[in-house]
Amino acid sequence: MRTKVEFPSQGQNLAGLLETPDQPIRAYVLFAHCFTCGKDVAAASRISRFLVQHGFAVFRFDFTGLGNSDGDFANTNFSSNTEDLLAAATFLEQQHQAPQLLIGHSLGGAAVLAMAGKLPKVKAVVTIAAPFEASHVIHNFDAHLDTIEQSGSAKVSLGPREFTIKKQFIDDLRSQTTEHIQHLNKALLVLHSPIDLTVDIADAEKIYKAAKHPKSFVSLDTADHLLSKSIDSEYVAQTISGWASRYIPAADITRPSVTKGHITVAELDHKFQQSVFSDHHSWYADEPTQAGGQNTGPDPYEHLLAALGACTAMTIRMYANHKKIPLEHVEVSLSHERDYIKDASNVTEPNQQIELLIRKVQLLGPLSDAEKTRLMEIADRCPVHRTLHSNPQVVTTLVDDII
Repeated sequence: MRTKVEFPSQGQNLAGLLETPDQPIRAYVLFAHCFTCGKDVAAASRISRFLVQHGFAVFRFDFTGLGNSDGDFANTNFSSNTEDLLAAATFLEQQHQAPQLLIGHSLGGAAVLAMAGKLPKVKAVVTIAAPFEASHVIHNFDAHLDTIEQSGSAKVSLGPREFTIKKQFIDDLRSQTTEHIQHLNKALLVLHSPIDLTVDIADAEKIYKAAKHPKSFVSLDTADHLLSKSIDSEYVAQTISGWASRYIPAADITRPSVTKGHITVAELDHKFQQSVFSDHHSWYADEPTQAGGQNTGPDPYEHLLAALGACTAMTIRMYANHKKIPLEHVEVSLSHERDYIKDASNVTEPNQQIELLIRKVQLLGPLSDAEKTRLMEIADRCPVHRTLHSNPQVVTTLVDDII
């Protein structure tokens, strides 16, 4: 599930993307992209996709002035980037759960190292091709440093784009220290390529030596700085997933024993996310993010509509096949509405509402009008439809164990 979001940071709205798995969420991951990149850079997208497939929810976003986020890049600096990361972590904690894993690529790696100590719920940190010192980035502006120092700013071409770099950006980079690395108090994984031409592998060695255990280092062999080859991004993702499992174990969810014709629903995150089990299947129920859920499954009314729609289509199909009616395709669209009763003669209480299940049936094929009429009559005979119209009674009891 991919959800586009916006969240506030330093008076601006930043654009983010939250990707969640179709399974219980092991942990939330906050991903910081490389310098002047965006959240949709190929390496970040590929790594996120793999982690989501393995149970992680990954949140990445565009820093101020980049991608779809508000603000002017020229007014940002390394310190403001770390503030953006803290704002993203706060957003995750308030709307979902606090991140337990931080991943930073290139300068994003330096940024997650700088702010990890401010997030007590983070258990592990990963750097990919990260510089030991944030000031390493200054080498990108070597040809323009004199102009920046004298004039206060300069236009600098970085890749295919041109950026305005101000003196305050350079000054902020130079003011950064590295003492926080030895006080990280998180598990650390350092990933770096020995042939990285942008950030030398010696920087990875310095990060590794500065950090205290638990720490790990993995060489990326033939990878370039941006992990432009998909095979390298996938290897990084596999490594992170396997390494993180030591510090962030998967949720231990035991499948209950469910007899045929029964359903068991159990809480997952103790908010709205639910595991739903039948005798042979399992799926999720949830609420949309705007209602406080994680949107990992249909909400309760969507389940109700799905039951009616599926039963309607199945019943029509069974009848058409049995009677050899040339029905090629059936599709059912449903919605739930609440409407005030307009007929005064039917109103027993003021502002009385009526529940409406709107069902639209599409029948395709060389059908006669009589066949269409008959199939629509059959639609009203589907078992779920008849149950809903039979005024069923719900009997609720409190039990010590569900068997």
